[in-house]
Amino acid sequence: LPPPCAGPLGVGQPGCPLGGPHVPYHSFGPPGFPHLQSGLGARSTYPPPEKPHLHWGPRNTNSDSVVHYKLQHSIKARFLRFVPLDWNPNGRIGMRIEVYGCAYRSEVADFDGKGILLYRFNQKSISALKDVISLKFKTIQSDGILLYREGQNGDHIMLELVRGKLSLLITLGDAKMHSANAQINITLGSLLDDQHWHSVLIEHFNNQVNFTVDKHTHHFHAKGEFNYLDLDSELSFGGIPVPGKSGILPHVNFHGCFENLYYNGVNIIDLAKRHKPQIYVMGNVSFSCSEPQVVPVTFLSSTSYLALPGTSGQDEISVNFQFRTWNKEGLLLFSKLYETSGGLLLFLSDGNVKMSLYKPGKPQSNIAAGAGLNNGQWHSISLLVTRNRINLRVDNDAISSPSIQVFSGERYYFGGCPADDNGSECKSPFGGFQGCMKLISIDNEVVDLISVQQNSLGNFSDLQIDLCGIIDRCLPNYCEHGGECSQSWNSFYCNCTNTGYRGATCHYSIYEQSCEAYKHRGNTSGFYYIDSDGSGPLGPFLVYCNMTDTTWTIIQHNNTDLTRVKSANQENPHTVFFKYTASLEQLQATINHAEHCEQELAYHCKKSRLLNKRDGTPLSWWVGRTNETQTYWGGSVPDVKKCTCGIEGSCIDSEHFCNCDADRNEWTNDTGFLSYKDHLPVSKIVVTDTDRPNSEAAYKLGPLLCRGDKTFWNSASFNTETSYLHFPTFHGEFSADVSFFFKTTASSGVFLENLGIKDFIRTELHSPTEVTFSFDVGNGPNEVTVQSPTPLNDNQWHYVKAERNIKEALLQVDQLPQKTFTAPSDGHIRLQLNSQLFVEVSAYFGAGSSVMYNFQEYYTFSKNSSSHASSFHADMTLIREAITFTFRTKRTPSLLLYVNSFYKEYLSVILAKNGSLQVRYKLDSHQDPDVFSINFKSMADGQLHHVKINREEEMLFVEVNQNERIEFILSSSLEFNAIKSLILGKILENSEVDQETMKANSQGFIGCLSSVQFNHIAPLKAALHHTISAPVIVKGRLMESSCGTLSGNPPFSLYLSFSFFFPIADHSGPIDEGEPLANAIRSDSAVIGGVIAVVIFILLCIAAIAVRIHKKKSLYKKNETKGSENEDSAETALKSELSMQNTINENQKEYFF
Repeated sequence: LPPPCAGPLGVGQPGCPLGGPHVPYHSFGPPGFPHLQSGLGARSTYPPPEKPHLHWGPRNTNSDSVVHYKLQHSIKARFLRFVPLDWNPNGRIGMRIEVYGCAYRSEVADFDGKGILLYRFNQKSISALKDVISLKFKTIQSDGILLYREGQNGDHIMLELVRGKLSLLITLGDAKMHSANAQINITLGSLLDDQHWHSVLIEHFNNQVNFTVDKHTHHFHAKGEFNYLDLDSELSFGGIPVPGKSGILPHVNFHGCFENLYYNGVNIIDLAKRHKPQIYVMGNVSFSCSEPQVVPVTFLSSTSYLALPGTSGQDEISVNFQFRTWNKEGLLLFSKLYETSGGLLLFLSDGNVKMSLYKPGKPQSNIAAGAGLNNGQWHSISLLVTRNRINLRVDNDAISSPSIQVFSGERYYFGGCPADDNGSECKSPFGGFQGCMKLISIDNEVVDLISVQQNSLGNFSDLQIDLCGIIDRCLPNYCEHGGECSQSWNSFYCNCTNTGYRGATCHYSIYEQSCEAYKHRGNTSGFYYIDSDGSGPLGPFLVYCNMTDTTWTIIQHNNTDLTRVKSANQENPHTVFFKYTASLEQLQATINHAEHCEQELAYHCKKSRLLNKRDGTPLSWWVGRTNETQTYWGGSVPDVKKCTCGIEGSCIDSEHFCNCDADRNEWTNDTGFLSYKDHLPVSKIVVTDTDRPNSEAAYKLGPLLCRGDKTFWNSASFNTETSYLHFPTFHGEFSADVSFFFKTTASSGVFLENLGIKDFIRTELHSPTEVTFSFDVGNGPNEVTVQSPTPLNDNQWHYVKAERNIKEALLQVDQLPQKTFTAPSDGHIRLQLNSQLFVEVSAYFGAGSSVMYNFQEYYTFSKNSSSHASSFHADMTLIREAITFTFRTKRTPSLLLYVNSFYKEYLSVILAKNGSLQVRYKLDSHQDPDVFSINFKSMADGQLHHVKINREEEMLFVEVNQNERIEFILSSSLEFNAIKSLILGKILENSEVDQETMKANSQGFIGCLSSVQFNHIAPLKAALHHTISAPVIVKGRLMESSCGTLSGNPPFSLYLSFSFFFPIADHSGPIDEGEPLANAIRSDSAVIGGVIAVVIFILLCIAAIAVRIHKKKSLYKKNETKGSENEDSAETALKSELSMQNTINENQKEYFF
């Protein structure tokens, strides 16, 4: 049974909003279709006759394509119901979408701009220690008071709509104005004057205030006197009843509707409707929400226009309208003058309104008015052209100028001109207008835009009528690190000036993370800004980098001089605080990244002790960044209460562990370096024992010194193709970056990869000269590629930096030109990942094993149904594939990979009986498959083979073992329609395939598959690591294995120096201590001789290994002869070989000379 509230999409029924704000009364569906019987038991009668359907965007034109229509505002509902409609006379079927909500109580109040609701408490006074206020509102006015509360001493709270934004103001009264922070003003939201419901929640408990508008919340602590606001027991809603006691300036009352207004659980509107004595109504407040008769229109693109008729031949032109936009330029109005080639042009230029009136043989009239009109607010324009004057008013800015004699034309073009209008008159210097207009009147007659929508008045193109579709792209502000956000209609821009960051969203720091990184770039000693967390939230700060033999980072504080102390005791201690040139968070990040940090602390004393030996209480101490008291001193370690001399046994008095504790009437000292990083830096020193006769002390704290950078010199070796490091999930929903150094001799390989359910990121060496950065955030896979003129697998260090934010993705390799990819302005922006960050895996397939990766769920159709599968799966139609995998086997024929569709189309990659590789495409169910063979050698030789298959429409490219790429041409269809699944191993379901593929499938696949990738899908990884979340089915024996290891020396040996902005997990394994230098040249003859000796030694080793491999091949031939039909023996032989090779590779090492 349907829930109690139901209606077509867009309909907000009385008392039953759809889980959230009401939406305009519309039904989504194509026009011209009768409505079917609904599940409510009666023929639907909505939408009402006075409101048309809200038309969809472009319609489907065939059974294969997919059309998207994005709603301007989100709609919350409990259920969706899809209702197919009858066939219309044109022979097309329609669709209606209905939404079902839940039971909902709605109490509304309508304020006309003069009415006020005044709520009085039972108590005479109340302290605002705990308050909760919630409400929803909608309005078309940009300003107005929603809530006001004041106290006797001038304390007040005000919630006000200001220029479409909601401002919460908390102010202390006159008696407390001596406070430096006597006011709190928080602003949230934008464009809230859009006649849509917006929710507000204010929570005040003790000193914590939570202010929420729609989905955006601001948390803040109200300090000091704000904890105890002195407020009256009276609240006003909609305005201020009388001039405030504090004498605040007049404010505009609210004009619009409230819904479900609650104060501490009390329903204010319900009390007002029932005329309860706690509520006093001032002015006109009604309890039903009236809809203003204003129809806005949205100009969606630069090609949009609205053409309206006028009365031609009149000697007066009068046009009025309001507009709002983010664009600085655009045509507002054009009209050709009567019986002449002259015209009237009204346009935006640099945020100003300009008007140009021209006529052949007459001087052109130009005037301008207004400024900064591209601020997203509504602005009014009034234009009056009479016989001899032009009067232009923009908001409150009025301009008048002499005019030539003109006569009105027959048509007015708003926002742009038709594309097929070849006349030179209808032109704009800046193209079409993108924004909203309303209240259009021509010759003092208001234009009925609903008649325009019904095609009974004028004509238009690419408009959205009855809705202003303006969006604030700077809310939320995606400009990071204090970047200033500005916007146009289609995008936003970040001004990163003086932020210390660069990029489209001010994400990437222009400074290095450490002095070590500056030294690596060739810098010398000096002052530098460092950004210790890179692109993280911490800003840069100034340090001195001493780049002599060891690179030291030196961070100064505000008191490095020797300070003498007298007359201090425990009741009146001498306390000094140290302020550094960096914040505590910046210092902590720098210390955590450093290999070693230290700070010299010198304490000079004369009859001034550090420790009272009788009771063990400290007489002087210091405090570090953990805010804990420390009683060990320079050169010592925590928790021992000793100085350097106490540890070394060299104190001047052997009965004490510090020189100063000897309490002698002569100067001595306890000096040394503090080096326990968790306690550094020193933030406070306290001295108490200098109030006795001749008692005195002096201290001196040096700067914080750190050396080494653990995030820079952290290399790892990947000795096999199956080696990988696990890192935490890459958290970069809106912006993220990764940088590293690598060196390798391999021609390809994945650097790093992180997967979500559908989203992913990956950086890889795609070929010896290509590095790619690929990702998917929901808009489909995208790729950025940098081509190098020289090979990158030259065993030298190379630098890679990849960044992705909501505006763009970029990739940098060494000093090559940076490549970028611009993100769509209205696409998905959130990158959602849930797996660990790691590199590809390998697996061993036993007899009958099968891995099936389902691209789409299968839908069963009835026998009498004429529905076509592609209607449900058209989004998986492909015209290109990119396939890579590595395999080894000794069995033929074998099925390596199989991809099928709901159309009985398929792709199979097999080893034929003779060991040749075959790629078989069947993209037309009425033709035999295209067969492409690569048969230069038998590939069923137990060796590891790399295969790359790429198709671009009819062109097919196949590359095996890094040999020359072979090119083929398909003769059948170019579309791989409605793909269903990818299978590795054996096909277990019934499939109509050609005879050769069937023979290969009868054997299945026994052997090793590694690094399998189909476009952005990694099915083998999903089978081994994501069997629960991924759409994958595994049958038979499948074991994760290192069988993808190459025999002999591994060509893929990566040394990565990661620089993530999240903490790096500890790892074990071989570590390369070598520095990532681009070139390392040694001219010493002894080194050259050593290299020659090593080369000879390596050649001898290769010869020995070749002999051993030859023996092993002979052994395999014998084994094959003895039992080629015995499946188990073949499997055992292969696993034995793989085991032997794994043992070899696990013991390999690389030496640097």
